[in-house]
Amino acid sequence: MSTASRKKTAASTPDAADRHDLIRVHGARVNNLKDVSVELPKRRLTVFTGVSGSGKSSLVFDTIAAESRRLINETYSAFVQGFMPTLARPEVDVLEGLTTAIIVDQQRLGADPRSTVGTATDAHAMLRILFSRLGDPHIGPPSAFSFNVPSVRASGAITVERGEKSKAVKKSFSRAGGMCPRCEGMGSVTDLDLTQLYDAAKSLDEGALTVPGYKAGGWNYRLYSESGFYPADKPIGKFTKRELHDFLYHEPTRMKIAGINMTYEGLIPRIQKSMLAKDKEAMQPHIREFVDRAVTFTACPDCGGTRLAEPARTSRIDGVSIADACAMQISDLAAWVRGVDDPSVAPLLAALGHNLDSFVEIGLGYLSLDRPSGTLSGGESQRVKMIRQLGSSLTDVTYVFDEPTIGLHPHDIQRMNELLLQLRDKGNTVLVVEHKPELIAIADHVVDLGPGAGAGGGTVCFEGTVAELRRSDTVTGRHLDDRAKVKDKVRTPTGTLELRGADTHNLQNVDVDIPLGVLVVVTGVAGSGKSSLVHGSIPVGAGVVSIDQSGIRGSRRSNPATYTGLLEPIRKAFAKANGVKPALFSANSEGACPNCNGLGVVYTDLAMMAGVATPCEECEGKGFEASVLQYRLGGRDISEVLAMPVTEAEEFFGTGDARTPAAHTVLGRLADVGLGYLTIGQPLTTLSGGERQRLKLATHMADKGGVYVLDEPTAGLHLADVEQLLGLLDGLVDSGKSVIVVEHHQAVMAHADWIIDLGPGAGHDGGRVVFEGTPEDLVAGRATVTGRHLAEYVGA
Repeated sequence: MSTASRKKTAASTPDAADRHDLIRVHGARVNNLKDVSVELPKRRLTVFTGVSGSGKSSLVFDTIAAESRRLINETYSAFVQGFMPTLARPEVDVLEGLTTAIIVDQQRLGADPRSTVGTATDAHAMLRILFSRLGDPHIGPPSAFSFNVPSVRASGAITVERGEKSKAVKKSFSRAGGMCPRCEGMGSVTDLDLTQLYDAAKSLDEGALTVPGYKAGGWNYRLYSESGFYPADKPIGKFTKRELHDFLYHEPTRMKIAGINMTYEGLIPRIQKSMLAKDKEAMQPHIREFVDRAVTFTACPDCGGTRLAEPARTSRIDGVSIADACAMQISDLAAWVRGVDDPSVAPLLAALGHNLDSFVEIGLGYLSLDRPSGTLSGGESQRVKMIRQLGSSLTDVTYVFDEPTIGLHPHDIQRMNELLLQLRDKGNTVLVVEHKPELIAIADHVVDLGPGAGAGGGTVCFEGTVAELRRSDTVTGRHLDDRAKVKDKVRTPTGTLELRGADTHNLQNVDVDIPLGVLVVVTGVAGSGKSSLVHGSIPVGAGVVSIDQSGIRGSRRSNPATYTGLLEPIRKAFAKANGVKPALFSANSEGACPNCNGLGVVYTDLAMMAGVATPCEECEGKGFEASVLQYRLGGRDISEVLAMPVTEAEEFFGTGDARTPAAHTVLGRLADVGLGYLTIGQPLTTLSGGERQRLKLATHMADKGGVYVLDEPTAGLHLADVEQLLGLLDGLVDSGKSVIVVEHHQAVMAHADWIIDLGPGAGHDGGRVVFEGTPEDLVAGRATVTGRHLAEYVGA
């Protein structure tokens, strides 16, 4: 064969390595997926759509991304794997063509008070190096500028043994740290408001303590009333200096009270250990309310809230300290870094400048590096994680995003689209779970799951291009081009909530009247000051119910019944019908199966290999003792009731022998927010982000308040679900409530009675009210960014 012939044959036969251009999934059964099989093109942008709870995250995160992570972990030695999280193989028959998966999800960045935007990225580390090299006066290495490193000094003698001789050698050690010694790098100091702990006009015998759990007659109370350190019949306000010290600050001391050995200590250290040392979000509501009342957080008087020791605050570059740099808006800090000209640190300046420019490019230029990471929204957290990927030289990897447009104004979504396309055009596979039509429109390939949610979902309804999706008869296809109309007639306010001089974060002394008795939407570009106005300026107290974006905490033992309080009336109804204790009907209490402790499954730990979960043989996966299942209510045992969907349970507890009004009311609220398909005993860990948000909304609907404040309630909602949400908001307003919504979704804006638009930009370019009025006036004027996008949306 000639050389030319060989070349022709080689050209016509593709290389075997080039044939792996698909990610193949066959028989996926994770969570609610029903033997799902899909083929996803590599080096393309694939968007997964479907109603909330249809199985999108189960397919993308819990199957494709999870298996990629597991296979990568298996390349490490068994020793290294012992230190890594163990991942089980997803329930799937075949997974082929996987590449390394980089997951950029909405999990909040750590809420550790020491974590900031700067420490969560590389920016703060590079700034510390910069100041350690160029700062004047020079104070030490990069650790000298870290508020997480305390200064340490030590000296003493050590014994050095050489052969049979030993010799004492004097040694000294010091480490320069930047931590403020007063607040220990926290930036704030806490103080307890004593008036919230006790009534000084009363004696302990008269019930002076007002701390939750310190009820007169209880052991906590008797510890103080019978301690003998001070008279229990004397008003606390008349205690001597010594008596008050013993009451509030006494060190731990063993003593006998009523013949029982107990440890007495002052009230303040006891409360600090039992309440203030705990995670606030994990507290019971009444404890959290007490902590909010009793604890005051003030900026540290020594460091002024900068967290840094004095040497770190006084070392400067061109008159700017590291505290000043971290407090700057990142877009301004990027400009300052470009102005620093020193050839000795040129590579560092280039890397730092690129990192800061990435913040601006992704729409986070309004943040500052000293912003606590726990205060970022889910959308902001996800975009902070994206920053690491923007300058990456990696190609042929799979990027997995979970609704990257959450928290973005329509004006910012175009920028996000460009970033996703950049990642794809570098030769990467981009998988996105998304509901927004603006992002779906740029997809190369669409996978639509459904048709419903929960047990009604878990199948592939459509695979193909966006144009084909529009022509399909799926729920997403039918709603993709939905456009809400601006209200013809708006409600008349019943009053106003006056805000004067609001200056939280970037708000610029804002005066605004929020109408009551109507649906008010607060909008504006990301970082314009919406949450600062609504959550930071509206007085939180009686009558205000605030539903923010903080996540729901819950283990595999938690479920909708336990989270909403639904289980309590159900247990009592079972107990009353059978004449036994309510505790028997809880899988976390006396009724739990002793073999699996109420979990329904038995976990076997296999060290560095994935643990195995097998259904409990004793209870057959039901989680209850066999004796408990003999007790029935309306012909059903407790395990059968917890296996019911919300709609079936609502009917069950609404009539007949099982009629339980308290349970029926809670189930009605779950159905109202669109969770009728959810099983009431389903573990919270299996719920999607949208489902968790609506579960939280359903719980707060029981709160007695006149003003409801919601923060982006459309997050995680499908286009079809937004209509139901609008109906729910209308129902709240029509029942006499005032509803204030922070929102970017144009359908919610169009449905509002009144719009307050903040801007015109983000950070210090925002913080002003640029429009107040009806949606119709906003569209007609087109004077703001929001007005122009809303006009385009409604086709005006």
